[in-house]
Amino acid sequence: MNECMETTAQGLLPLLLRAGNAVAEHLEHRLEPWCLSLAKLRALEQLASAPEGLPLGQLADRLCCVKSNVTQLVDRLEADGFVRRVPMASDRRCVVAVITEPGLHRFASAAAAREEAEREVLERLNDGDRERLVRLLGRLTGEEPG
Repeated sequence: MNECMETTAQGLLPLLLRAGNAVAEHLEHRLEPWCLSLAKLRALEQLASAPEGLPLGQLADRLCCVKSNVTQLVDRLEADGFVRRVPMASDRRCVVAVITEPGLHRFASAAAAREEAEREVLERLNDGDRERLVRLLGRLTGEEPG
């Protein structure tokens, strides 16, 4: 790699990370009135899409994190009254996390705020920039759009 490309790569990756952090901070800030973090909101989103509940291991898989992190996350959501743990009907040794009615209401209103905050961030780019960014990020992650 030549010196010019090294400088570009050395500057680009930290910029990419700062951009991701800035977007996450913006979204986290917009969720403050609901006393939710992005992690809590993502967990509620998964549980809202599975009304019968999810085993913690399956929730961890869907959130792409380790089970111990999900256990702590569910602990906090349970303390907030947004989730409850119940024995799985088919195997009472297994516990599933189930979203509560207050959790569903909190998720719905906070998800709308997150979507609005996402639109605010993306409005900084024109349509062509957004399309190019999707392609470029897809190439970086190996998930190029079809």
